[in-house]
Amino acid sequence: MIRQIKSDEQIDADAIHSMSTRTDKEQDCVCTVATLKMDVAEFRRRGKEMVDYIADYLENIEQRQVFPDVQPGYLRTLIPEEAPEVPDSYEDVVRDIERVIMPGVTHWHSPYFYAYFPTASSFPAMLADMLSGAIGCIGFSWAASPACTELETVMLDWLGKMLRLPDDFLAGTTGQGGGVIQGTASEATLVALLAARSRIVRQIQADDPDRTEADIISKLVAYSSDQAHSSVERAGLIAGVRMKKVPTDEKFAVRGETFRAMMQEDKDAGLLPFYFCATLGTTPSCAFDCITELGPICNAEKIWMHIDAAYAGSAFICPEFRPFLNGVEFADSFNFNPHKWLLVNFDCSTMWVKKRADIIGAFKMDPLYLKHDHQESGLVTDYRHWQIPLGRRFRSLKMWFVFRLYGLKGLQAYIRKHVGLAKEFERRVREDQRFEICADVVLGLVCFRLKGSNELNETLLKRINAARTIHLVPCQLAGRFVLRFAVCARTTESHHVQEAWAHIAEIASELLQDIPH
Repeated sequence: MIRQIKSDEQIDADAIHSMSTRTDKEQDCVCTVATLKMDVAEFRRRGKEMVDYIADYLENIEQRQVFPDVQPGYLRTLIPEEAPEVPDSYEDVVRDIERVIMPGVTHWHSPYFYAYFPTASSFPAMLADMLSGAIGCIGFSWAASPACTELETVMLDWLGKMLRLPDDFLAGTTGQGGGVIQGTASEATLVALLAARSRIVRQIQADDPDRTEADIISKLVAYSSDQAHSSVERAGLIAGVRMKKVPTDEKFAVRGETFRAMMQEDKDAGLLPFYFCATLGTTPSCAFDCITELGPICNAEKIWMHIDAAYAGSAFICPEFRPFLNGVEFADSFNFNPHKWLLVNFDCSTMWVKKRADIIGAFKMDPLYLKHDHQESGLVTDYRHWQIPLGRRFRSLKMWFVFRLYGLKGLQAYIRKHVGLAKEFERRVREDQRFEICADVVLGLVCFRLKGSNELNETLLKRINAARTIHLVPCQLAGRFVLRFAVCARTTESHHVQEAWAHIAEIASELLQDIPH
């Protein structure tokens, strides 16, 4: 028997009738829920209000203190211990944004935020995220939402062409590669490592079927720069393979001969080199491993070379910075984060592989409930085979909006502006004889310090951040404590950089006066 679906009027009538059997408190709950449910008209009104709030927040963000002045656990004291039994009003929720949330926000998009690396933000990307949230598809396969899959494939080809990647990495060619959006560069590094591990195990077992997977994995060794992001080492921990750090030169870059000698030593010890993660634009100093030297070595030794260009990769759309990517033709995979410096809001980490069969072979699981009529046609991509999670958001919408509304020239101008601001800050530092530049300033990062001890510079940074006018983070280069100044916000202008330098110089003067001579 098919149950008849009731109309809204019938449901409301049934609710009113049933109230006679409820307690007063239960009746209050029913009334409140009925009153406060958000219908389309209410959503339209509140949505417009939220857009206004967001626009006001971003327009006036530099008036907010860039780094919060709260202690751990501050938020728990501001909200109840349990969720409300009956709904709060929407007005109460919005009021609590300023009371509860904003006091504990580090304002990454403030023009006084110079820490870490940028996190991208643009109005087109925000609008696309709204649409993605409304569509709400979980794009694990082509059939789950054809547009979600196909737009991603095309956007990765668009971006690959902006970067002038070899055709082998593009899906819309006769090659065997293609692109995928991962959540973060950390995920891309891990996916590449797992794919490399799977590939070498299959290759060795094809020649020696009696050799166990456990025995092979116990002999594997992967490599990265000693300047590589900690997520590379963490990928080794997750994958269960040893990860060795290759020493860098005076420019903080890995060179071919150093890598070759280290790898040969491991081979002589009975180990199996299988993976190298090269970095273009290291986190501490934005250094560039020499992939034109490293790539041929990896190819000759059948070692998977993955290139992590999380921050710097965005700059390669500019012809003057594209030479840093020379050698990518030797790589098996390449990744960078448009959600850092290409105006596509988090999360959007783009990854390309030269042979998609290698990555699919490591992750493919095909239960009946995920199969569809077109999966063997050769015309579609099921991205669940290209990543660790099954589900995925419609992230390519952000790329589509941003690329169309900025255009390649607009994106290039944005990158060049940030590089120019970093060069301006570098000039200020060099003009002050008390300071020194600690690494080449290539893109939007300046590494600098006071001439003197590590303790002196640690105190300088503490005083800068304690003032909460600007926000910086440090790094260590060749044993020295170094301050990093990264141009991050979309709205940063020359006068912000000048104000930041004046603030740093003033605190340095006060600090040096406090030191007994």
